[in-house]
Amino acid sequence: MRKSFYLLPAAIAVQLAVNPAQAQETQQENIERITVTGSRIVESFDEVPASITIIDRDTIEANLHVSSELQSLLALAVPGMAPSTGSSSNFGQTLRGRNMLIMIDGVPQDTPLRNGALGIRTLDPASIERIEVLNGATSVWGNGAAGGVINYITKKSSDQGSTVSLTQAFKTSLVKTDDTLGYRAVLSVNGSEGDLGFVATLAQEKYGVQRDADGDILGLQYGLSDSKQRDAFFKFSYDLSDSQYLQLTYNYYDSDQDAAYKDVPGNIDLGEKTYAVPLDPNDEQLGAPQGPEGNYNVMAKYHNDALFANTSLTVDAYKQKIDNVFFWSPTLGNPDAGYAGGQSAILSEKQGLRSVFTSNFDIGGVYATFIYGIDLLNDVTSQPLLDGRIWVPEMDMSSKAGFLQTKWELAQDWTLKAGVRREDISVKVDDYETLRLCRDANTCSTPMQVSGGDMDYAATTYNVGLRYRYSDAFSPFASYSEGYEVPDLGLLLRTATVSDLSLIENEASIIKNYEIGFSSQLQDLFFTAALYRSTSDLGTRSVYDSATGIYRPARAPQKIWGFEATAEYTLNDHWSMQAAYGYTEGKDTENDMYLGARQISAPKFTSALNYTPNAELNVTLNWLHVFSRDRFEPNAQGFYSGDQGPIDSYDVVNLSASYQLDKWELFGGIENLFNADYFPARSQALRYGTGYSVKGVGATLSLGATYRF
Repeated sequence: MRKSFYLLPAAIAVQLAVNPAQAQETQQENIERITVTGSRIVESFDEVPASITIIDRDTIEANLHVSSELQSLLALAVPGMAPSTGSSSNFGQTLRGRNMLIMIDGVPQDTPLRNGALGIRTLDPASIERIEVLNGATSVWGNGAAGGVINYITKKSSDQGSTVSLTQAFKTSLVKTDDTLGYRAVLSVNGSEGDLGFVATLAQEKYGVQRDADGDILGLQYGLSDSKQRDAFFKFSYDLSDSQYLQLTYNYYDSDQDAAYKDVPGNIDLGEKTYAVPLDPNDEQLGAPQGPEGNYNVMAKYHNDALFANTSLTVDAYKQKIDNVFFWSPTLGNPDAGYAGGQSAILSEKQGLRSVFTSNFDIGGVYATFIYGIDLLNDVTSQPLLDGRIWVPEMDMSSKAGFLQTKWELAQDWTLKAGVRREDISVKVDDYETLRLCRDANTCSTPMQVSGGDMDYAATTYNVGLRYRYSDAFSPFASYSEGYEVPDLGLLLRTATVSDLSLIENEASIIKNYEIGFSSQLQDLFFTAALYRSTSDLGTRSVYDSATGIYRPARAPQKIWGFEATAEYTLNDHWSMQAAYGYTEGKDTENDMYLGARQISAPKFTSALNYTPNAELNVTLNWLHVFSRDRFEPNAQGFYSGDQGPIDSYDVVNLSASYQLDKWELFGGIENLFNADYFPARSQALRYGTGYSVKGVGATLSLGATYRF
């Protein structure tokens, strides 16, 4: 039986896969063996007084049989995660209504200074061993983790000899096959030689055009049609001794869309979709291909299990380069200066150092763990236009933080965790001028000369949590955690209406997250539930300025609350089921108004049915149901603005299967099995332009094989 996604607001539900006949006898043993790194150390899940979701390698593989998009996998597996956007952007796909921090092995992939919402697609899934999701604001990781953390844990080298695997897969629309054929090829090497371990993955995927349920080509803004993704991942580890090792990791990720098509704009308020058609012979393709252009991470790690008595040390040094090119947009035009539109790119370079000491003590019969260290980061980010204009000036950020996390085993059944983090951030910006941008000939913004300077931030955040293991049937927890978030400064700078940096409303915010929940193991049923509430003195939403045609950020206190529940049930040796429900709601408490879909997603229900008749065959059926959400009134013309559009419910079902045959694995999958005709939740809600009015992909077939030797 293949492991399905682990749905855990309070713990980790385990679906045994190795030997179905032994599942009932060994389930508890395996649950205790599963670990997480929510406190920046390896620990058993039942010590964690917080909501955690773990997605294992088997689940990642099963999802790859349908789609390689991590957005879709996270939307199915994480109750508090908004539905997939169906595009290359995760804009509007929040975690519990707030921004999440995306990491690869603890190294941040986002650009919080100018959040382009592209962090989820930074690594090919073939290189990922598991995904750990920490739900809710956390002070453990610092700035950017207001909604939680998504950490891609990459594969480790095997000590069982060397293996090589080759995967080739093909994908095509089942609605209309014209020009839809795509492929995916992966070469993986994993093994060790003496004290040296190595992992290498080369992956390339080429999409054909994507078609909706009617056979029309999906709109190109943030689209995947005719796009190509390339990823090169290398990891080397060397054992210096039984207690020490060095590790070097390099990852290169590149993706671009170069499609000979153009969009036919639609209007979601009128039920009209945006779709693409081939360019006419006299048409000129506007702009450069959109997507990440050669993003890379270099990470060096040193670990010592026995630095001195009862203390271990882990040091991570990293360097990162990001160059994310966005779509060409006419709203970035300035006719008076000869610009019909424009295309921007977020450029970011990071250098960082993270150190973690872990000390264990027995204090009067109480087993205590202390996790402490420092985080250092330099992040230089800007957002120029490809034509040379500067939309967001260069922001040079230096950050240093010290932290202490503690864990106390007060008795056999109680675990108390508490911690503190001190963060100091300084951002330097030179003098700059905002751009004159025109939505149309009569609606233009007014350029402002802005004097630069330094923006300094400092905060101390705290967390405390308690878990009581009363019995297998009832293990409750309660927690309070604070997250620290500097606002999207790039967004504030590019829309400034003042003449001095000090006059921009750029205050940071502390997010306070309260949560109670429990887990319950009742024979073959594992059940979890959690209630959460988070508050912030200064959240950010967008307000449309009709005079300038620009959406300006508005700062106001926010309150977000929600409920999550999951269940996993093993019917017998061959059948198992999983289900999860997530509900999130939020308000601007100063104006007593609901928050829009940029933050708050519609409620959703996900479920999976797994069938494993023998050790060779596995079949999985996934169902996503998105509920309706309607919180806002249209204007006099019946139109909505910003992120306030209503969301109508829809359903999407995926089917995947795999068959193991000696060294071969044959697999296949169908995305949107019943060819549902729907607008994804983000498309229904957002009114930032016609490019968002794109339908979901229609029924799509994937077939492939993997050979291992």
